[in-house]
Amino acid sequence: MAQHHGYSSGHPWYYVLGGEVLRPKQILADCRLSDYKGCSAAEIERADRLTEPGRSDTLRQIQQSHLAQLKSDLSRYREYVRALRTDREDGRPPAPECRDVHVALSLKHNHLVNDFAHLIYLDDLLSRQKDLFDGL
Repeated sequence: MAQHHGYSSGHPWYYVLGGEVLRPKQILADCRLSDYKGCSAAEIERADRLTEPGRSDTLRQIQQSHLAQLKSDLSRYREYVRALRTDREDGRPPAPECRDVHVALSLKHNHLVNDFAHLIYLDDLLSRQKDLFDGL
């Protein structure tokens, strides 16, 4: 995860202090390097323990839900990036002040981290075939 003046890109002060806005591909790359599985990892693990065909169907439903959430979050993230760019170009006073745009962008960044982590985890689980003898 990117750092700026001791703050990570998921913290509002990262943006207040002029931290670089990460592209979604950069956030995805960071997620791939981590072992974070997202805040819904327990739900995904429960679905993975189901027997076939329920397992794959349930995992795909969860995947579609998280993919839809990712699309929504990406749209909002881009909106907040534009707002931050405008905010930075407005020539605010030099005293750092945490405003709504910084909080919104950091939260949306964290939503993207969760979305990507879920989808990476789901892709991994769906690429593995359960052993025929798991239940024995």
